Amino acid sequence: MISYRQVHMVTNQKSGFRLGLTGGIGSGKTSVGRVFDVLGIPVFSADREASEIMETESEIKKDLNTITGTDLYSDGTLNRGRLSSIIFNDCIVLQKVNSLVHPVVFDHFRKWVTNQTSPYVIMEAAILFESGALEFVDRVTTVVSPVEERIDRVIKRNKLTREQVMERMRNQMDDESRIKLSDYIIYNSENDMIIPAILKIHNEILTFIKAQT
Repeated sequence: MISYRQVHMVTNQKSGFRLGLTGGIGSGKTSVGRVFDVLGIPVFSADREASEIMETESEIKKDLNTITGTDLYSDGTLNRGRLSSIIFNDCIVLQKVNSLVHPVVFDHFRKWVTNQTSPYVIMEAAILFESGALEFVDRVTTVVSPVEERIDRVIKRNKLTREQVMERMRNQMDDESRIKLSDYIIYNSENDMIIPAILKIHNEILTFIKAQT
């Protein structure tokens, strides 16, 4: 599935074209990102960067404690389980945490892009649309996977209960809404082959970039 939004390439950056990569929890977007990486396209993980920021930046840590009303770093490191239990049960706190962390993540992304020399780069983000990251990318790929497969993956990967996984899903945009806002869709299930779909997107973007030069 391909639809064409106006592409706003940043001409003063080496890697001017930026592809957004998103999908619900357990959809397999990280696996898709690894394939792009093998193709020589660097991937910036917004989720991983956010985790690093919350673990290392003193002002962010202080503000997180204030927002949540608890000491999330009592043993010296972020109590992620405690943070998750708070934010996924209180949408207001979740919004405040996102508003605190996302601007820093986006700033890091802008700096990261200037150091890349590849034809294009990728921002991988679970809540790309919800966070406002759409303004930092030119096109978007969404990874879609059956709900039950997603739940099983996350339970096995993160050692969560089914209800905990469902809580996280309820706090994310649904697949139908993501698809409407995306330029490319990759279906990732036991019956789908993702590599041909990734190669098609990769080659189309390279063709587009070549046509702009």
